[in-house]
Amino acid sequence: MSISSIRKDYQLQSLELTDVAETPVLQFDKWWNEAVSSSIDEVNAMTLATVNPDGKPAARIVLLKGFDENGFIFFTNYLSEKGKSISAHPYASLVFFWKELERQVRIEGSCIQVSESESDEYFLSRPIGSRLGAWASPQSTVISSRTVLDQNLDRVTAQYADGIVPRPDHWGGYRVIPEMVEFWQGRPSRLHDRIRYRKDESQWLIERLAP
Repeated sequence: MSISSIRKDYQLQSLELTDVAETPVLQFDKWWNEAVSSSIDEVNAMTLATVNPDGKPAARIVLLKGFDENGFIFFTNYLSEKGKSISAHPYASLVFFWKELERQVRIEGSCIQVSESESDEYFLSRPIGSRLGAWASPQSTVISSRTVLDQNLDRVTAQYADGIVPRPDHWGGYRVIPEMVEFWQGRPSRLHDRIRYRKDESQWLIERLAP
């Protein structure tokens, strides 16, 4: 089979301007609950796109860990490549693709660190193995072999043998504050429905885009 012949005709649902909520977060909450109810595997997986200090784009999959009217939250190592990129260019794009619902959500906005208390609260909710891993992995740096990670893990496991693992200063959360959110619903013949929310000062403009 040639790559160019791979295609799917989307037919499940439609999306009209009269269907959507007043704000993008309310609309996302509606679609989020429908996605969760659909038992989608890794429903919170999203593509995070950033621009590195040299102005080159980079993208990777991260996990959504919370959202509200203030933005969309994920956690990572601040010294990782993505952390350095956000420090240099504090703007990011997120993409969710829920193929089972034939839906996509794109989010663009500024990116800031969450408060230390928010990072602490989430970090302490993680399994102990994940907490130790945050100390053991010098994320995005070159290592000679897997042995480096194993040795680091052995060291921090011994260091925190009492099970009390504090959050590293270099690890925490980011919040993407939306300035644009697009909801995409697949439709037949590639004539998809696209509804965009665009921030205009203190209000959201809601527009339909051509597919």
